[in-house]
Amino acid sequence: MSRLESIDVTSLRWFVAVAEELHFARAARGLGISRQRLSATVIELEEELGTKLFVPGAQPTQLSADGEELLVEARAIIAAAVPEPVEESDTAERLRVGFVPGVTVTKWERIWADRFPDIRLELTPVPMKEQESALREGTVDMCFVRLPIEREGLSAIPLYQEVPVVVVPKDHPIAVFEQVATKDLTEERMQDASDLDDAAMTMELVAAVSGAAIVPHSIARLHSRKDLVYRLVTDVPSTEIVLAWPVDGTTELVEEFVGVVRGRSERSTRSPSGQQAKKPQQAKKPKHPVAAKKPAAKSRQGGAKNPGKRRGR
Repeated sequence: MSRLESIDVTSLRWFVAVAEELHFARAARGLGISRQRLSATVIELEEELGTKLFVPGAQPTQLSADGEELLVEARAIIAAAVPEPVEESDTAERLRVGFVPGVTVTKWERIWADRFPDIRLELTPVPMKEQESALREGTVDMCFVRLPIEREGLSAIPLYQEVPVVVVPKDHPIAVFEQVATKDLTEERMQDASDLDDAAMTMELVAAVSGAAIVPHSIARLHSRKDLVYRLVTDVPSTEIVLAWPVDGTTELVEEFVGVVRGRSERSTRSPSGQQAKKPQQAKKPKHPVAAKKPAAKSRQGGAKNPGKRRGR
């Protein structure tokens, strides 16, 4: 029986929020709760587990070794948790956003909560093997996906590249280097890491048989262990994370979230809310038309004379 089975999933979600932000106040704002309530929940979690999850007194906030282990377990439990059913009578606006393993969405969730407190943002972990079907079948409105993916019928904006790393046991000879090339791995027992949804088992195999596995950097961080290290691989192509959504599902809420992810300001005219806030004002018309005035006649010194006539002799 897992030590976490008796712990409420909500408490684990709150712990993960702090662990990813490494800042209690920001995590509390993103969750929509008070900092005091969040701190009390973390303390209760530490008491129940009998360990410190964060380094006492560390500034900025820092995970302890046990906290890093718990983060891996908590993420797995949250990903496997069944979402709470939504009542049919719940007609409040919402945006459903999925994300594949390795993508951290806390920052965008916090910005959304600040800008649109009345519109619920539902964040859903999506296995990589289901990233395309989740979009095409309407399980989510948008999804942070890892390429490649069939692009027909989908809009997508590139976000960032993920560098590849090789994961090896802590005492492996490769661990002394900062980066390696594939030629340095020719004699290694390479584990198949193509199924990133099963990366935890891949890491287990690497640790058990002293092998090696090449994965995106975020996956190595997600499944970090004290007995494993990872090093940059210089000649393996990077992978790319994009935000995708169905072309025919481009709603105003979708456009607003694209603006958040792209880092647009709250008043940006490229977002629907910014356009509404900056509607052009119509020029005011005068109440009564003003008749044009004739220019005043010019006067000449010595009396008014017609400059167009010459005096006869």
